Amino acid sequence: MTGSVVVFTLGGTISARAGGAPRMTGAEVLAAAGVPATDAVELRDFRRLPGSSLSFGDIAALAEEIGTVTEAGSGAVVVQGTDTIEETAFLLDLLCTTTSAPVVVTGAMRRPDLPGADGPANLAGAIAVAADPGCRALGVLVVCADEIHSARHVRKAHTTSIATFASPGAGPLGILVEGSPRILLRPASYPLVADAPLALRRQVRVCLLTLALGDGGELLDSVDERFDGLVVAAFGAGHVPAWLVEPLERLAVRMPVVLASRTGSGALLSRTYTGPGSEIDVLSRGLLSAGHLDAPKARLLLHALLADGADRERVTETFARIAGGAPAPA
Repeated sequence: MTGSVVVFTLGGTISARAGGAPRMTGAEVLAAAGVPATDAVELRDFRRLPGSSLSFGDIAALAEEIGTVTEAGSGAVVVQGTDTIEETAFLLDLLCTTTSAPVVVTGAMRRPDLPGADGPANLAGAIAVAADPGCRALGVLVVCADEIHSARHVRKAHTTSIATFASPGAGPLGILVEGSPRILLRPASYPLVADAPLALRRQVRVCLLTLALGDGGELLDSVDERFDGLVVAAFGAGHVPAWLVEPLERLAVRMPVVLASRTGSGALLSRTYTGPGSEIDVLSRGLLSAGHLDAPKARLLLHALLADGADRERVTETFARIAGGAPAPA
């Protein structure tokens, strides 16, 4: 270890006990990983919740504390339930933009009392990455199963495997070898939001609607008056049933509507398919392209922009840059 690290424990499987007993404290989680709190590793027992019960408020408060410790020169590790790691890590990537210090999110797939519990190794690996100067300026990272992933690409890809995290279309940025990080790839770096940092200043609601075969669009009727924005997880490279084009166009007049793919990998197309419901048709009706972002991450970006007070022009410009793969303005 070469630098100091602050570990924020939020709960999750890594702290769970058999039979519904009270969750382990942060200190107990650290001790189980063989990394007791020292001058080099500070513990903050931040929450004791399953990943599925974390809220935007929790992550906003966490981002504020992470900003304080990273500005002081420490790396940060977030330990939480794996259900929402891909979302919380990405949201932190949007909110924690004022420092290049490593911010690493990890968790466990197996309870500490089960054979082959993966939590201790994941936590030890995350701390090693957060303490390593060579892991700076990579954005927020996810470390599990000896792999180092970018928050922008990572997804939970299996319900139970300890190797559940993958980065479709990109792959991991690095690996851990004998407990030490090895960065193999340094991706082109540009902020998703030009005038970062974002702050969740307002209460907003953004709906994620996944389309399915034969979808009649009934759920769209409940979106108009209840939400501030919509992300549509469409078929393939960005296609919707022909009969939903006009309802989506009407919604796009009142709120930002982002078109993403439900596949979870690959960029949305913009000029390949024609005809009713094609990406050319739908994007010409005022919908915004999510580009390479999958639907859950597109929802988080739209939520963060609206909660920050972004107007329609700023939202449109942000998604246009992402869809075009362009770097941030100089």
